[in-house]
Order: sequence, then C-alpha cells, then structure tokens
Amino acid sequence: MTELDIVVDPASHEAAFEQVRAQVEASIRSGRLVPGDRLPTVRALAADLGLATNTVARAYKELEAAGLVETRSRAGTVVASGEHAVEAALGVLAARYVAAARAAGVTDASAVEIVRRAQRG
Repeated sequence: MTELDIVVDPASHEAAFEQVRAQVEASIRSGRLVPGDRLPTVRALAADLGLATNTVARAYKELEAAGLVETRSRAGTVVASGEHAVEAALGVLAARYVAAARAAGVTDASAVEIVRRAQRG
C-alpha cells in the first residue's frame, strides 16, 4: 500500500474531501503515484487524517469518476492507467534526461537539439 502525504487544513475554505481529492490527484499527475499503486483503504486514510469515512469515500469516488483511480474488489483502490499516467511518466523521464544532460555539461539548447534529432529518427 502506498503511503500518502496528505494534510487537511480544517481552517481552509475548501471542503476536506476536496483537499484530499486535490492532493491525491496532484500526486498522480506529478508521477509520485503511478498506475497500479494501491491507495490506503477509505477507513485507514480517514483514521490517519481524523476524518469521517464518508469524506474520504467521496474524494475517492470523485477521483474514480475522473478516471484517475479504479476500485478493484480484492486489490482495493489503485491508480488507474491512462493519459495522466503517460504524461507523468514522460515528465519523470524528461526531468532525468535534463539532469543527466546538465551533469554531462550539455547546454539546454544542445539537449533539446538531441531530442529533435531523435524525433526525426
């Protein structure tokens, strides 16, 4: 099960379920959570955050409606595969490429040109 780093601010004007939903979505879109990662159970996350189970259930339901997670009977709630997963994975790879190019002393312009040459085949 994946550890989630979620903080709910009770003084926020945003509802608690929306805070949970937004933070899980951000973790998925950033690539911190990847397809197949299992989320904590509704009850476990609710207990960890000091929220009602219905609050976390609503956040999970909205994430599922958006196609970001899917609920599997025995596997629980997992990050779904889809366009968001591809973009997140490519973002992680791009960040690694940039870091490697810079570590090798390659300028950003040269690194971009290397990608363009690769695109041309």
